Amino acid sequence: MPLDISQLVLDMQAAATSVLKADVTTFRGFSDRQLKAIAQQAELVRLGITSGQITDETREFFLDGLEDMALSFARTLRGLLIATVEKVWNALVGVLWKAISAATGLILPFPVLGELQ
Repeated sequence: MPLDISQLVLDMQAAATSVLKADVTTFRGFSDRQLKAIAQQAELVRLGITSGQITDETREFFLDGLEDMALSFARTLRGLLIATVEKVWNALVGVLWKAISAATGLILPFPVLGELQ
């Protein structure tokens, strides 16, 4: 039995969209909270600098803290993105293997995704 290419494309789009919608909601909540905290910390640093509570000697310390917060945010976001790519890949191969199995009558073992870099 031939594969219905149009339906297969729709099924893959639906599978990927389902994963992406759920993860985008997670990303949005995470990034909103984290970026707000970083922005608030930046305002505290600005206040400290303009008030003189943060001196020339301590300014780099506080700016380094902001850099660390931004780096931590970026690294966490990267991890979430990698997890999402893996979920999308699993959803896509699930649709493909199911379609091929149904069309051929074979039970195909699901492939395993190697580690993403």
